[in-house]
Parts: sequence; structure tokens; C-alpha cells
Amino acid sequence: MNRIRRKNKGFTLVEIMIVVLIIGILLAIAVPNFIQARNTSRTRTCIANLRQIEAAKEQWAMETNQANNATPVQGDLMPTYMKSWPACPAAGTYTIAAVNANPTCTVAGHALP
Repeated sequence: MNRIRRKNKGFTLVEIMIVVLIIGILLAIAVPNFIQARNTSRTRTCIANLRQIEAAKEQWAMETNQANNATPVQGDLMPTYMKSWPACPAAGTYTIAAVNANPTCTVAGHALP
């Protein structure tokens, strides 16, 4: 008896659908975690920039014998105390404030502790 053997090459529709479903589930888990990690990184970078501004402001006040309520401008801090002016990664802007106050960012949540 001769049997006709048919060799099926390739995947069935069900197998392809299962693979697509698994990839979709993995993406549903990974994408929100990636977005959260990106936001956390931006916040930490902004806080590090605020600390840098605060340190430059304190050095400026000590070296120029300024009072605690003196407010430096950006030109007072650069290039002597800061090489370049930092930029907020979330597109906020920095306010220097007085020596006895912390610098601030316009983005909510980006503040020195």
C-alpha cells in the first residue's frame, strides 16, 4: 500500500496566534515599567541638577561674602562655579532663589528633599 505522505512545513494559525498573544502579554507588562523607569530617571536627574545649583550658590556666597538672603543670577554662578547651566530632562526651568532657600524646578515633583 502506498500511502501519500504530506509533509506540512510551517506553523498553523493557532500556533501563530499563541505566539502573538504571548508577545502581547510581555509588552503589556514591560511598557508601563519602562515608562515608570524613564520618569524616575528624569526626576532623579533633575534633583541632581538642583543639588548642583545649590552647591554652586553656596560656594558663590562663601567666596564673595554674601548674606544669606542674597540671590545670585546665572551669570554669577557660571563659569566659575558651574561649567554649564543644567537643563531639566522634563523640559522644566530652574529658579535659583536666595542663598538660604532651595532652588526650584517648574515640573511638579522635581524638588530637593
